[in-house]
Amino acid sequence: MNTHRKTGMRRISATLLVNIGQLLTLRSAAEGPRRGAFLSELGIIQDAAVLCVGGKIVSVGSTKDALRDPWLKKNRKKIVEIDCGGRVVLPGFVDSHTHLVFTHARLVDFEKRIAGASYEEIAEAGGGIRSSIDGVRKASKAALTQTILATLADLARHGTTTVEAKSGYGLSLESELKSLEAIRAAAREWPGTVIPTFLGAHMVPAEYRGRSREYVDVVCNEMLPAVAKRKLAQFVDVFCERGAFSAEETARIFAAAKKHGLAVRAHLGQLSETRLGPLLRYQPASFDHMDHVNDADLPALAQTDTVATFVPGANYFLGLARYPKARRFIESGVAVALATDYNPGSSPTLSMAMAMSLACTQMKMSPAEAVAAATINGAWALRLADRKGSVEAGKDADLAVFAVSDYREIPYWVSANRCALTIMNGVPSGQLCW
Repeated sequence: MNTHRKTGMRRISATLLVNIGQLLTLRSAAEGPRRGAFLSELGIIQDAAVLCVGGKIVSVGSTKDALRDPWLKKNRKKIVEIDCGGRVVLPGFVDSHTHLVFTHARLVDFEKRIAGASYEEIAEAGGGIRSSIDGVRKASKAALTQTILATLADLARHGTTTVEAKSGYGLSLESELKSLEAIRAAAREWPGTVIPTFLGAHMVPAEYRGRSREYVDVVCNEMLPAVAKRKLAQFVDVFCERGAFSAEETARIFAAAKKHGLAVRAHLGQLSETRLGPLLRYQPASFDHMDHVNDADLPALAQTDTVATFVPGANYFLGLARYPKARRFIESGVAVALATDYNPGSSPTLSMAMAMSLACTQMKMSPAEAVAAATINGAWALRLADRKGSVEAGKDADLAVFAVSDYREIPYWVSANRCALTIMNGVPSGQLCW
């Protein structure tokens, strides 16, 4: 959902960023999502400038060349000029996995986990995903919309300009439609870009406990057709995991999604291993989590454009010793991305920089690899790489200015938000400051 043409929103026709210390363009000769050595190609320009007009990037180059441009000289008084003062500028983060639609924090789960309860034990006791359902079912669409909109604003303050937003805490036809309608309503008020995903198969709700096949029938025969008819989602997601949905049930939901013209993605391999082959035939945009993956599946995954999206914030918050083996994926030629997995139970973080820091320290990705995974490969995971994820003429004017002198500082400063300014579809958000 492209949300840069908003009614009633102040539009700035032209913006010029100058005196950029390091501009990370993410331009590369690689075709398709970044893999292997290409994942480290950031296309850095020193002392750079970027001109944005009408929500699009028009030109990228040096500050010296920009200020000599005849068109700029003639129209400079009409242009909003931002002196970046040697700061780092990169494409706005593309957070390709979030759960924005919930009403309250899961503090009981938090305390139980500290006391030693596992993810599955908490879920079995009625906590976990099921504990968020009641709040969403009772909330009005207006209340959910305001909560989502506030979260989107917070994400932008951390440098995120494109967000995938899932339903999945309603788990009934009425509540899932309400959640997706709230996502759409919030997206219309936010200058960034929101990609809605239907996650009716997040967990089997209590009223269908022990009858997962019947609930899958509801997802496929009632929920999916209604979501497709109302054009409320671009993707269908499934939590394919023990205690949630089997690979066979996931394949059935994928087939129904394809029948209704919706693309697919899956939570996969978070707690246990699922073989990838049977699901790859549905051309999923991404497999997310991927903590437990069979080595024999990596060559086949590497031959596709399906992105393995790591969400290390969940591993951190759940206190897991094991993180995805990023180096194994990268060396196998698999395209990898990073996302926050923002949600109330296992990853309550808005910060892509935090996800990058964890990727570097716990998964041994380089800072350059983490940047690419958080931008251009996140765009590939949402099938938006023609518009998002790099700073190139013709792409959407989505940029993040960080108050650092070297891009490696972004994952280096643990949990600190160094984002000084965000530009979403040509609209600056906030004021540039150190």
